[in-house]
Amino acid sequence: MKPKYLLAALVALALASPAAGFGRLGDAEKLLNFGKKAADASAPITDEDEIELGRGIAARLLAARPLVRDEAMQRYVNRVGLWLALQTERPNLPWRFGVMDSTDVNAFALPGGTILITQGLYDRLRDEAELAAVLSHEIAHVVERHQVKAIKKEMGTAFATELAGEAAGRSDNQAVRMFGQKAFQAGTEIFVRGLDKGDEHQADVHGMVISARGGYNPYALASVLHTLDGTAADDAGVALMFSTHPTAVSRIEHLENVVGDKLEAFAAVEAPARMVRPGQ
Repeated sequence: MKPKYLLAALVALALASPAAGFGRLGDAEKLLNFGKKAADASAPITDEDEIELGRGIAARLLAARPLVRDEAMQRYVNRVGLWLALQTERPNLPWRFGVMDSTDVNAFALPGGTILITQGLYDRLRDEAELAAVLSHEIAHVVERHQVKAIKKEMGTAFATELAGEAAGRSDNQAVRMFGQKAFQAGTEIFVRGLDKGDEHQADVHGMVISARGGYNPYALASVLHTLDGTAADDAGVALMFSTHPTAVSRIEHLENVVGDKLEAFAAVEAPARMVRPGQ
């Protein structure tokens, strides 16, 4: 099965899974309001809108691929991630970080501050600086609202009109299911095709700045990309990542052109801490 179809299957499972806390009428009203804002290009999406949508998407993704059952590792990733998030322009979001039980090599940033990394990627990282590089990249997506902008575009200008027409004559419970499915589908489908290349490149550069602010070597991101680039071509897990991201080589070239040695002063930091490994 091709990488994109593997991810599409995961999304299909996620969409079919019930999400606790997202079946109430109040939630449907919030989702309908989000749809109306999506239909109006000038309407701002509030932090509350973003958080609600992100939590719903996270619940569905984690229903299909739950977190690794290792409390020490999950606490460690949250500690590193929260410290980095505090260095950004959106420190007050309810940031959450988790390692998903998957051998695929990937990471996801969800609207509102939920960051998920697969164990397949986590296991390939060599030290805490590389973990910080990956988390900072995903944090940058949230800070820049890349997913929110993409979801708003995905919903399209006809979203609110379509919902209003389909909702006619339906019960409240039917409306809840319809509103939830429409809104969360728009979000989860983003993970099948990935974000725009420009968004990924911006997150790379912004992520390096976040890492530097947190006291980590910002060039650790280049180390991660070199590791991924050196992976066997037939490695299905890495192929999945590059089906939704630019190639490692193109990302390294972009960093060389845009960043170069501008952050060199922040590279002279203490040796990075060793990561907490599963079972430790």
